[in-house]
Amino acid sequence: MSKPFEVTDATFEEAVLKADRPTVVDFWAVWCGPCKMIAPVLVEIGEEYDGKIQIAKLDVDHNNQSAFQYGVMSIPTLILFKDGEEVERLVGFMPKEKLLAKLTPHL
Repeated sequence: MSKPFEVTDATFEEAVLKADRPTVVDFWAVWCGPCKMIAPVLVEIGEEYDGKIQIAKLDVDHNNQSAFQYGVMSIPTLILFKDGEEVERLVGFMPKEKLLAKLTPHL
């Protein structure tokens, strides 16, 4: 089972850009209501697509360098990276079905 894992500015390159499978980075913050709503959806996706995708969480309050580098202006922002490149960007809360419709073509 692939549970979401924490990524930081310092670990971003190794954990996300050099990952051996597509990685969704959830740019979030503790105080963000929609971030709390989408978190369990991401856990479900990580479990259902174990081995095909991994879910990383980056707290923008403590890791603003990565958020700035990727132009994250509002949260939650989900960016799917594949082979070190951004291939999909989703902003705001959305239901699981809509998320999967955007993510699965890249798997």
